[in-house]
Amino acid sequence: MALAHERVFGQRADLLPVAAYKAYIETYGCQMNFADSELVAGILQNTGYGFTQQPEDADLVLINTCAIREHAEEKIWQRLRYFTSLKRQRPHLIIGVIGCMAERLKKRLLDEAPVVDLIAGPDSYRYLPQLIRQVESGTKAVHVLLSREETYADVAPLRLSPNRVSAYISIMRGCNNMCSFCIVPFTRGRERSRPWESIVEEVIHLAEAGYREITLLGQNVDSYEDRGVRFAHLLAKVAEAAPQVWIRFATSHPKDMQDEVLETIAQHPNLTPYIHLPVQAGSDAVLQRMNRGYTAEWYLQRVEAIRRYLPDAVVSTDIIVGFCGETEADFEETLKLMEAAQFDSVYQFMYSERPGTFAARRYADDIPPEVKKERLERVIQSAQALSLARNRLQIGTRQRVLLEKPSRRDPKDFVGRTFSGRTTVVRGAAAFANPGDIVLAEITDATSATLIGYVSCPN
Repeated sequence: MALAHERVFGQRADLLPVAAYKAYIETYGCQMNFADSELVAGILQNTGYGFTQQPEDADLVLINTCAIREHAEEKIWQRLRYFTSLKRQRPHLIIGVIGCMAERLKKRLLDEAPVVDLIAGPDSYRYLPQLIRQVESGTKAVHVLLSREETYADVAPLRLSPNRVSAYISIMRGCNNMCSFCIVPFTRGRERSRPWESIVEEVIHLAEAGYREITLLGQNVDSYEDRGVRFAHLLAKVAEAAPQVWIRFATSHPKDMQDEVLETIAQHPNLTPYIHLPVQAGSDAVLQRMNRGYTAEWYLQRVEAIRRYLPDAVVSTDIIVGFCGETEADFEETLKLMEAAQFDSVYQFMYSERPGTFAARRYADDIPPEVKKERLERVIQSAQALSLARNRLQIGTRQRVLLEKPSRRDPKDFVGRTFSGRTTVVRGAAAFANPGDIVLAEITDATSATLIGYVSCPN
């Protein structure tokens, strides 16, 4: 295949020669942030940096930050206090804050965190070499300008994990949806899709390097479009380019997911039937205030379509409790929707007001913290019951499991995921298997979070 976008891909960090300067990257937040850290590592590698897993050994520390909830930002302030003490011991150490929090709070970081030498937003990573040189010359360096074009399509990420099992590929950046509670459009900018040829090229490279699983990432993958190539078309191209690799993706938006995506998954045996479809709430009134663009009925129709096209699909979701004006009746609608959708997995959160969002400007954050907490507990209980019931349906089946790492509880066991994305503990597999192996496991037990099984035969 002749590709329009050629580039030289980076190596794994653990295979690089020893460099004169060492960088340490600490990552918080979503999968997109972890993918961004690998982009940053690729840029630093070309500047001459090596990498360390210990900040105490580093010449450059970069904290890749998340701003989606207040709690995420609080963690960063705590870490900056530690790095302040570390810099007293290593005065030459350069400390940088990058990512979404850097974009949102650059002035506060400059005013309240004197230890920070460098600030760069998600669209400013190309400028890191210049920013580092500016700090070395004795001045603080800041670059947080959002872009309408930047996709880093020509930047080769440096894979930071020593295991060639799973890898992330960002297929697009930014978001156009403007959900009223969400800070992402203000920290990552408007939506833009990466050229499809560069994505296929990176998939081929990862497959040739031995990776067994690739996850395509975007804030809303269903709105991917590049010169007439929509997301369903991209999935087909990727699946055909690396038929031996399991292909996943995240995240889908209920208002944009089309049947053609589900049809494409059903037609390609390496496209995994795992769909993360955030609902956020089950009340139409709350969904309208959230500016989600769909109703509860529409959402359930999407879930029905997923189950129809992909009978073995795992469907996960996000739920926010305590959004502005949420009544007890609204909350009960969320519980009803959870039961109707029969989710396999639920990620649940209490609403956290983010300054600058439409909700912060328009609505009062009027649900008391104790009510939010009580509702969160009820969602957790419901989600665990649903997950347990869905997982127990797998008992007695045989599942392909991609082994990822030894279990922390018992190193004789391996932890991995089924083709549909269920976390699975394979008993005794460490005696004969390695990370990246795919085994056929007979499922004998299940918890709300995990399947448990034994190897039926290697695959």
